[in-house]
Amino acid sequence: MIFGKLCSTFAVSVLSFGLLVPPGLAEQRSDAHAQQLVKVAVDTEIAADSNDHSRWRYRSTVRRPEGEFVYEVVETDNGSIKKKIRQNGQPLSPADLDKENQRIQSFIHDPSQQEKQRKDSQQDDKRAEEMLRLLPNAFLWTIKSDTPQETTFSFVPDPNFNPPSMEGRVFAAMAGEITVAKPENRIQRISGKLIHDVTFGFGLLGRMEQGGTFNVERRSLAPKIWQITESHVHIQGHVLLFKNISEQEDEIKTDFRPTPPATTLEQAANLLRGEPTALSARR
Repeated sequence: MIFGKLCSTFAVSVLSFGLLVPPGLAEQRSDAHAQQLVKVAVDTEIAADSNDHSRWRYRSTVRRPEGEFVYEVVETDNGSIKKKIRQNGQPLSPADLDKENQRIQSFIHDPSQQEKQRKDSQQDDKRAEEMLRLLPNAFLWTIKSDTPQETTFSFVPDPNFNPPSMEGRVFAAMAGEITVAKPENRIQRISGKLIHDVTFGFGLLGRMEQGGTFNVERRSLAPKIWQITESHVHIQGHVLLFKNISEQEDEIKTDFRPTPPATTLEQAANLLRGEPTALSARR
């Protein structure tokens, strides 16, 4: 889902606290036509996600304050296998690669680890869908630009929106843009920023700093199949007096290749280890 990254980094950090609507938003109005077009895009995304059973192999480059890491990822029906292959511009040493292979072997032979990954993924998907469904009504919408290829919408929080869940309260701090690709009505880009400081318990329990940003980009990999290809999250703050929040992460996904149906975790591990398998022999 398009909001998976946002849910895991931003919304979870603030889902337990009410947020204030900054002055001035109450005077703004939503364009009903723009709101309806956004709803069509949201409905399209939800329907497409429920029908998407594709699995992919790709390369993930992640940048965090502690360094840059490159992973090879293989998705299967039974979970995903991820192997780190580079760190800070250098290939992993044979010893570190061996540790990665041991970690992967531990995962594919441990049903409890697989079950945890499955449950975490289901929870992320559920939260993402819930937030996606809130989009049309949580914001005031206007059309920023419109071309034969795409429409870009601007959004600010709707001060009259009453979030039905704790997660929904996060919307009251965001403003940004969404670009929808034509004619498929698929969400191609979404970006936003915290438009004011978010304080918890009058600032005694925590604060999310104004100016924090997120950006997610997606592209079509096959007919009716879209995937996130870039995500950038930069948020600062603190909670519970002493614990700092520093969600500083950029991820770029490249080299997408479809994973054949019925690929097992063992076969995925062998692919990442570079060993010949019945799977690769069929290619």
